[in-house]
Amino acid sequence: MLKEALQYLIGLGAANKHEIGGQIFSDKPLHKVPAPVSEPLIVRNLSGLVEYVINNYDNQPPMLIHVESPTRVDVYSTYNRDMKRHHYVRAEAQLPDIPFRRFIDVESFNILLQSCFVPNEDRARLLAVVGNIQEENIVTVGDSGVSQQVTAKTGVATVGNVIVPNPVQLKPFRTFVEIEQPESLFVFRMQRGPECALFEADGGAWKLEAIIRIREYLDKALAEPIVAGKVRIIS
Repeated sequence: MLKEALQYLIGLGAANKHEIGGQIFSDKPLHKVPAPVSEPLIVRNLSGLVEYVINNYDNQPPMLIHVESPTRVDVYSTYNRDMKRHHYVRAEAQLPDIPFRRFIDVESFNILLQSCFVPNEDRARLLAVVGNIQEENIVTVGDSGVSQQVTAKTGVATVGNVIVPNPVQLKPFRTFVEIEQPESLFVFRMQRGPECALFEADGGAWKLEAIIRIREYLDKALAEPIVAGKVRIIS
């Protein structure tokens, strides 16, 4: 017992380095002490991210800004000794819940168009149709199933068949409010009820456009620290 205790106490001493066959060995097990990294501060718009970077609150230049998606931008440090980065800020867009690919009643759809989409010509056309529907019967026109017509008001006291616009160019709020919302194609469909639905039809191209616009916004807003070499932006 005494011998084992003495060996334990001896083993508490400093580790010795040995070189054998060109390789480095230690006579004691070693455990790495990781360098601490920060958790991100969450902001809900690009303006908050820009303010943080310009004020250099944590005094940690240079910074790397990564435009990860239309709804997320991150600010990082350079690598520390463990090849990890401090995560200073994350901007996450605060966006409305738009129920794409789901049929909803006409009244809810009308409110959705007015509250969650930027005004444009096609939004006005859709509002004119869904705001004046008279009957529940939705009639499909043509063999392709693309065109539709509904019974709706066509004048002050006139009711007639109206062709539903399709496809439509719309600008829903899908990215940060500081940039212009990308306009993209949607398939608009109606069914008995009546109920309406929108289906995205651009293959996700709007996401690339939104990332480009976020990058352009940041390039302009952070022009001074970028020129000074304190900020790098990737997208």
